[in-house]
Amino acid sequence: MSRHSRWMGRVLAVTAAGLTMGLLGTAAAQDVQELRRDRREIRRDTREIREDRRELRGDTREIHRDRRELRGDRRDLRAAYRSGDPQAVRQARQELRGDRRELRADVRDRRQDRRELWADRQDRRHDVRDLRLDRRELRRDVADRRGR
Repeated sequence: MSRHSRWMGRVLAVTAAGLTMGLLGTAAAQDVQELRRDRREIRRDTREIREDRRELRGDTREIHRDRRELRGDRRDLRAAYRSGDPQAVRQARQELRGDRRELRADVRDRRQDRRELWADRQDRRHDVRDLRLDRRELRRDVADRRGR
């Protein structure tokens, strides 16, 4: 009977070790897939951030154009005052008012886009940091399983 129990003990130990290694191997494969997925997401985020920066540069150019238009509108208003034509003054004021409103809206949109870009960059930095930590942890787990 004692032979049988020793043999069963060994079989159970070997089986448990095999199952543990199999489960750990499966966990490692899942961790690797998760890391790949995370890297893909980070690359996608990087592309989106680049596109957002391009859009922000375009918004900045648009704001510069709007400011240039405002300078021209002010010149037109001064010229209308000099001419003494009330209709020209009214039209120049209206044009100046519309361009100011447009500039304010563009500046407000650009500020919001800049805030969103900053938040996206912060999120990406955190994701990169988390990925580095996950990689380090996976390397340690694999080394522990190999007995190093």
